[in-house]
Order: sequence, then structure tokens, then C-alpha cells
Amino acid sequence: MLRIGEDTRVIDARIQAARPPDAAAHTGGSVAAVTQRLDALPITRLHAAALAVCTLGLFTDIAEVALSNALAAIFLAPPHNMARGSLSLLLASVFAGGAVGAPFFGMLGDRLGRRRALQASLALMAAGSLAAAASQGLTALTVARTISGFAIGGFPPLVATYLAEVMPARHRGATLLICAGIGLLGGLAVILLVQALSPGVPLGIEPWRWALILGGALAALGGFLFARLPDSPRWLASIGRSIEADSACRLFERAAGRLPVSTPAGPAATPAAPGAAGFRALFTGTHELRRTGLFVGLYTLAPLATIAFPLLSAVVMVEKGFKVEQSLAFAALSMLGPPLGTLLTALVIDRLERRACLTGLAAAMAALGTGFAASGTFLTLVLVGIAFNTAAATYGSILAVYATELLPTPLRASAMTCAWAGGRIVAALAPIILLPILTAYGPHAMFAVITVVLGASATLLVAGPRGLSGQAVA
Repeated sequence: MLRIGEDTRVIDARIQAARPPDAAAHTGGSVAAVTQRLDALPITRLHAAALAVCTLGLFTDIAEVALSNALAAIFLAPPHNMARGSLSLLLASVFAGGAVGAPFFGMLGDRLGRRRALQASLALMAAGSLAAAASQGLTALTVARTISGFAIGGFPPLVATYLAEVMPARHRGATLLICAGIGLLGGLAVILLVQALSPGVPLGIEPWRWALILGGALAALGGFLFARLPDSPRWLASIGRSIEADSACRLFERAAGRLPVSTPAGPAATPAAPGAAGFRALFTGTHELRRTGLFVGLYTLAPLATIAFPLLSAVVMVEKGFKVEQSLAFAALSMLGPPLGTLLTALVIDRLERRACLTGLAAAMAALGTGFAASGTFLTLVLVGIAFNTAAATYGSILAVYATELLPTPLRASAMTCAWAGGRIVAALAPIILLPILTAYGPHAMFAVITVVLGASATLLVAGPRGLSGQAVA
């Protein structure tokens, strides 16, 4: 069985040793065969290792995004007293970088492989975090956060793509939600870290800089560990690399204690021509274009609710008259629900229809946002904030499952990251759009905009196809 501590050279040697005769490889390494073989497996230690490494990377990714919430409260208050315009640009920088970075890493994922793209994303994330920690001045910090955003934008859709392709169909939704649920703890962890260090300046370094240093170290560790995992057998098969697909598939089968009987050598079969992949393939047919357009629309609308609320909730608290310390406490407490809610949903997600879940969650967020705007007591705001963040996090996780199931393997990474890029653009604009509305017209007006957006999302979902719960992906 493959161990997580082995390096890429060991993996390559094991793959070479596992290679069967060419005829068997072409048979066992076809897209249909690889799909059938992977979906027949139980969850193995190799699956668990892949899930653990993906979760570590997502934990770091979400912590980087959540840090913006803390920075909003810190830089808005004395002694910084940052201008609202400068604060909006700083908050938007992460998402602006992600809008450009997501399609780039999607291209890498479809051209060079899921594993290499994930490693590259984490390496750049580490560099951006450490540069932000060492930055002097607003301009340098904004540039460094943009670099981090470039990597942050590509990582979540690539993780969803990789897990959807290596996990058995009957456990696909659960494993993606487990990854998301534990990864969401990164947001809570970074807020608690900043709060714990806030009373002082350990070693002369500000608390938010310590958070960035730790984030950079975790990203580097995740990139190192990804080198110990095999690439997606489904992706390898989809681009015509049938021998490598068969060999990678055998690593998962060995981890399960089962290996297929080698087909007797015979006349070498001609491998199937690889299907179209990458961005150009998105426009090769009406079906591909329609599916990509659906998810671009859903991902573009989502951040005005799922990202805007946690990003600006601390600012809403300040507008309601609460102190910065209370706003940070609210931000931390409101992040308790999403991990728990997502993990509980993982228990039943593979028995639920994805589209119906997403529509119901959109309606719940609209109602909770209206309730948050009308609330005035700290306890009520915390409870409603926990509920809203839980619904938003679960919505984002199920949307990723829904998308990976309906997009075909050769263009899954490109389509997912294009959709994600649309979301990053809107997430970058969200504070620029909503912060002035909040300042000029109050929370009710801001949440009215969010409600309209959620209504548009529900309309798209009702018009879209059903999900593929427990079924094989193309």
C-alpha cells in the first residue's frame, strides 16, 4: 500500500512495477474501465490520505480568506483608522487575484494534471502569505494579498475536481463535504489566533502577521504532501494516457487489498483518442457551453451572499454600535456553525438531490439575512449569524459537488475554475458595492440586494439539471 511519506520517485517506481502488458493496460485504463474500477472500491487508506492532504490545503485557503474579516475590523479602528476606500481595495485584492488565478490553475489542471496544479497553487499561496507578513505599508500588503488571491482562487475548485475523480461515487458527496467542513475550521482558527495574540505583540510581530506566517507554513507543507499522492486516474484516462491511468488505479486497488486479474497478453489494442480538454473544449458544443454557463452564473451570484456576509458582518456590527472586540468575538462565534453543519450534512448528502438542497438553502439565507438586518442584541445577532454562515457554507459545498458531477472529466478543472473566477470577480466587487450601500442606507438595504441575488440563484437552479447523487461521473 502507498504511504503518505513516500516521495514522487517512489510513486513513479511503484507505478512502473504495477504496469501490466500493453493490451491489458489499454483495456483497464480506458475511461469506462477506470470509472468502474474506482467506483467499485471502498474508502481506503490512500483515499483517506488524499482527503487529509486536500483538507489541509483547503483549511489554509479558507483561513487566508477569513483573515480579511479580521483585517477589516483591525484596520477600520484606531490606531489605523484606514479610509473606507483603501479598506475596500485591500479586501478586494484577494478576490481580484483569484479571478485571474482560477482559470490559470484550471488550465494547469487539465493540461499537466490535478496534482501538479494543486502543488503550484499551494506554493504560490505560501509565497504570498509570507510576503504579506513581511510587508511594510498598505501598497505592499495589497500587492501581496493579490498574489495570495491568485493561488487561493484556483485551489478550492481543483480540490473538488481531484476528490470527485478519485473517490467512489457512493461516497463522493460525503468526502467533499467532510473536506469542506474541516477546511472551514481554518476561518475560525485564524480569527481565534488573532484574538489570542491581540493583547500583546509577540516578538514584536503583530498578531495578523503571525497568522500569515503560519498560513504560509501550512501551505508549503500541503504542497510537499501532494507530491506523495497519485494523480487522478480518471483524468489520465480521459486524455488518452491509459497505461498510467491503469497503474494509478491499481494503487487505489492495492490499498483496498484487491487487484484485478491481468488480461492475458494479446494483440495490442489501439488506445482511444483523448477527448478535447481545456478552455477550447468549453466552446466545442452546445451541451458543454450550456453546462459551463449554468455554473458560471451560479458561482458569479453566490459571493454576494456567501462571501459578503462573513466578510462584512464585522463591519455591520461596528455600524450597529458594537466595539471592535465585540465584532471580532461575533466573527469568531458565527463561524462555529459552518463546520458542524457541513459535517452533519455529509452524513446524508449522498441520499439527497443536490438541486433541491441548493434551492432550499438559498431561501433560508434570504430569510436569515433579513432577520440579521433587523436584529439589535448581541445574542440574537450571534445566533442568526451562525445560522446564516452555516447555510452559506453548506450551499457552497453542495454547489461544488453539484458542479463536479455534471461537468465531464476532460474539461472539469477548466470549467470549474472559470465558474470560480466569475465568483472571485464578484467577491472582489462585493465590498466595493455593498460597503457604500451599508454606509449610506444601512443593513436593510444591503441585505435587500443579497435577497435579490439569492432569488436569481434559485431561478437558475430550478431551470438546471438534477445532480448525480451516487452515480458515476462522465
